[in-house]
Amino acid sequence: MPQILLYYLLAINVITLTVYIIDKIKAKMHAWRIPEATLLSLAAIGGSIGALIAIFIVRHKSQHLKFRYGVPAILLAQLALIVWIWEKLPMK
Repeated sequence: MPQILLYYLLAINVITLTVYIIDKIKAKMHAWRIPEATLLSLAAIGGSIGALIAIFIVRHKSQHLKFRYGVPAILLAQLALIVWIWEKLPMK
């Protein structure tokens, strides 16, 4: 996998985890919240591991079915895409 992609995935997952934690803190403070569409979009653009960490370790959005099942589904789709692309690459 190209090194730039690894850096991107690391960065987007750290950002996603941070945004989920910020939203969790705001929820406890009864403050303005980050839209669920934004949280799910971060998972969809590569931050699914960071989102899963937030869901299961920080326990944020863990009771919402679209997060509890949707984020793992996004991760599985991303992994399937990576495998498909990997198999299409010419062997060196």
